[in-house]
Amino acid sequence: MTIRVLLVDDHPVVRAGLRALLETEPDLEVVGAASDGNSAISLACRLRPSVVLADLLLPDMDGVAATKSIRAQLPDTQVVILTSVGEEDVSVVRAVRAGAIGYVSKNADTELLVSTIRAAADGQVQLSPRAAARLMQEMRSPGKQVPLTDRERQVLREVAVGRTNKQIGRSLLIAETTVKSHVRAILDKLGVQSRTQAALLAVQSQLVSADEPRVA
Repeated sequence: MTIRVLLVDDHPVVRAGLRALLETEPDLEVVGAASDGNSAISLACRLRPSVVLADLLLPDMDGVAATKSIRAQLPDTQVVILTSVGEEDVSVVRAVRAGAIGYVSKNADTELLVSTIRAAADGQVQLSPRAAARLMQEMRSPGKQVPLTDRERQVLREVAVGRTNKQIGRSLLIAETTVKSHVRAILDKLGVQSRTQAALLAVQSQLVSADEPRVA
C-alpha cells in the first residue's frame, strides 16, 4: 500500500530535499507540499494524505496549531512533527498532545525518517522513554487548572471506560445530544483532541480513579 505524504516546511530547499529523499522509497508518495500552516490545512483537507510531515516553526502559525486543526478535521491522517529542538522541548510535548503521533529530528538519518513515516501510517506511536516521561509529567499536572463540573466528571468517567454517547446517555439518564455537548466541553477544557487522550489525562491527573478506566 502506498503511503501518501504531505510535506510542510517554510524553506523551499528543505521541501525539495525531503521530496527527493522520500520519493526514492517505493511505498512513499509525496502528494503535495505547503510552506505555511494555513496552506497545509487546506491541502490536507483536499488531498487527504496518510501522513503529514510538518515543521514546528511556520510563518503564520506553529506546527502545534496546524496539527490540532488537521487532526480535528482529518482523524485518519497522522501527523509527524519535523523538529530542530530537543525531544523534551515543551513544543514537542504540546504537538503530541495536540494529536501528533510522533516526531523526528531534522538531523535524523534517512532510515529513521522513513521508518517513522511508515510507523505513523500504521498508527504506531513512537516516543522515546524521555519524551514519553515528559509527556506523562505534563499530563499529570492539571487538577486545579481543569474546572470540570460534577456532570462533566460523570461523563468523563463513562468515556474512560469506553462507553458510547448513547450508552452514557442511558447510564446518566440524559439526552445523547447533551452527552455530546458535555464531551466537547471536556475536550476543550482538557486541551485534547480525542476521547482516548481525555481518558488518559483523567487518570494521570487523578480526575478519575486509576482502577476505573479500561481504555483500549
